[in-house]
Amino acid sequence: MDDESSKLYIVYMGSLPTGASYFSTNHHLSILQQVIDGNDVENRLVRSYKRSFNGFAAILNDQQREKLLSMRGVLSVFPSQNYHLQTTRSWDFLGFPRSIERDQTIESDLVIGVIDSGIWPEAESFNDKGFGPIPKKWKGVCAGGGNFSCNNKIIGARFYTDEEKTARDFGGHGTHTASTTSGREVKDASFYGLAKGTARGGVPSSRISVYKVCKGDGTCSSKDILGAFDDAIADGVDILTISIGSPFAVEFLKDPIAIGSFHAMEKGILTAHAAGNYGPRPSSVSSNAPWLFSVAASSIDRQFIDKVILGNGKTFIGKSINTIPSNGRKLPIAVHNAKSCQVANVTPEICGCMDQNMVRGKLVLCGQPGGEVLAYMNGAIGSIVQVPKSQNELAVVTAKPSLNMDPENYAHVKSYTNSTKYPVAEILKKIMKPDISAPGSDILAAFSPVASPTGDPDDKRSVKYNIISGTSMACPHVAGVAAYVKSFHPNWSPAAIKSAIMTTAKPINGTYNDMAGEFAYGSGNINPHQAVHPGLVYDITKQDYVQMLCNYGYDAYKIKKISGDNSSCHGASNISFLKDLNYPSLVIPIEPGKRFNVKIHRTVTNVGARNSTYRATIIPIQNIKISVKPNVLSFRSLNEKQSFVVTVVGRAISNQTAISSSLVWSDGTHHVKSPVIVQKSS
Repeated sequence: MDDESSKLYIVYMGSLPTGASYFSTNHHLSILQQVIDGNDVENRLVRSYKRSFNGFAAILNDQQREKLLSMRGVLSVFPSQNYHLQTTRSWDFLGFPRSIERDQTIESDLVIGVIDSGIWPEAESFNDKGFGPIPKKWKGVCAGGGNFSCNNKIIGARFYTDEEKTARDFGGHGTHTASTTSGREVKDASFYGLAKGTARGGVPSSRISVYKVCKGDGTCSSKDILGAFDDAIADGVDILTISIGSPFAVEFLKDPIAIGSFHAMEKGILTAHAAGNYGPRPSSVSSNAPWLFSVAASSIDRQFIDKVILGNGKTFIGKSINTIPSNGRKLPIAVHNAKSCQVANVTPEICGCMDQNMVRGKLVLCGQPGGEVLAYMNGAIGSIVQVPKSQNELAVVTAKPSLNMDPENYAHVKSYTNSTKYPVAEILKKIMKPDISAPGSDILAAFSPVASPTGDPDDKRSVKYNIISGTSMACPHVAGVAAYVKSFHPNWSPAAIKSAIMTTAKPINGTYNDMAGEFAYGSGNINPHQAVHPGLVYDITKQDYVQMLCNYGYDAYKIKKISGDNSSCHGASNISFLKDLNYPSLVIPIEPGKRFNVKIHRTVTNVGARNSTYRATIIPIQNIKISVKPNVLSFRSLNEKQSFVVTVVGRAISNQTAISSSLVWSDGTHHVKSPVIVQKSS
């Protein structure tokens, strides 16, 4: 069937035709018949997208791909890539206690779609005790495969993976994210006694529909991700959460998450998306699509601390989630990991190579992360790893006595080891203390009992709850808050909900390297209670996004195919107008070394008091003048709109890539805050 150059491609053809509720697989077969010779066309068609948008996945060679690209109606043809998963106390930390005002009747009508690695349906977080019947609006199905049952909590299940023909979660990631967003209250949940308390999701009364696109090893195919969006939109979910991404963003028409979430936005569905664990640095988010709600990981007041007691009695602190009791036993430390390494720029000190005879049965010191894996393969029974301070904020679950240390403490342990004939150390079992951490760090939530809590195949422990960190854990927090806001404002658009959450966020101060801190944490920490009452919102319609795509450079034909209607571009495309998308944050791109005078237009909608007056306040930036006109907005009715212009004037900024200010509109009760970022264009 295939020659060596054939591979799996996604063919994207835009929205469904106006008035159509689905598309025919036969239509996709007929398109393939025009580029493929022979009788194996049906074998080449891998998946049709036909319920919420138009496209298909097929096995093609380069010539067939080029033919398809030249056909009328085809917007893009791109390879199906492997994407990756972005891997209790958090809700209380966010000011979102169990006692917060909520309407459980409305919440129980909301359906959260979770695109991930599946779910463990028997987990206590997903019991349906006290739930009423499935909402009448629901159009989904329970097709979780053999030995998988739904209930009135998990009301939908589908799987797309070819290797694992079940919606059951074998890796634990999907179960963790689903319970963080929507899990029931479970008392006395913990990981071996750590982080003990009541585990719960943001909207415990909501329903869940799960779409398994990732295998147990964390890989997720583009074709399956698009298939999940196609079904979830048509099934009728209210909010989508997807903690999957790649190390870099790609063009919209080649990004399955951007494509799927655009069509979700068309139907009023907000998609929360993990921004990725590859930053913060410029261009490190997984997707740039503005209709997505991109989520970074920020902090809660909990941290897991380990102690190591050396043979000389001195104690030093590190981080890990180590549940293995030491029982007072001192373990020998390997003085040398190997005599030398045979590879350039690799040394035994960083665990780049190992001599099994030197490390077997001992603790190993590794000068940088990652080397401990090689140490364990060669028989080491534990590790102490040097981690830069910037990376030492998170603790990880370990299967062996181990901990991460900052360079200062690591140097003391190293010095003791090198100056002692028989160095030994005892790594204590984990303790906890109040500190500052994140809704993406050290998050306890439900887990698959058949998955290793550490990801190590040799770790055979089975747990009901696990502690994990990353933007994967932050994303479902935002999805839960979005669902909470939607329960109060069911008619708000995805953009209005997103604006409410962004403009009421609690500020986080500081910068990250030479960038504005907002590139690391966005608008700040989510503030669920205030997000329900934002005062003003920056709304964005589908037509606004279409005009943005026009300014991005897409031609009129592509615009009509993407939108599925008679949407058209207003004037010639102009990439400088991208800044005028009615977004809750304002980014001003400037050329290095040149003076600038930039105007940005915004419109706000009154969702607070009927009669209200808002005044603008700007936090000043040195050598840059920011003004707002008008600087007072007076409203006389709900849903009234008012526009304003922000003018930014100055000269080239210093050595920083970007600097930030903020614009706050306040009526004395509501404080509607937007980041203002001046960024050097590359």
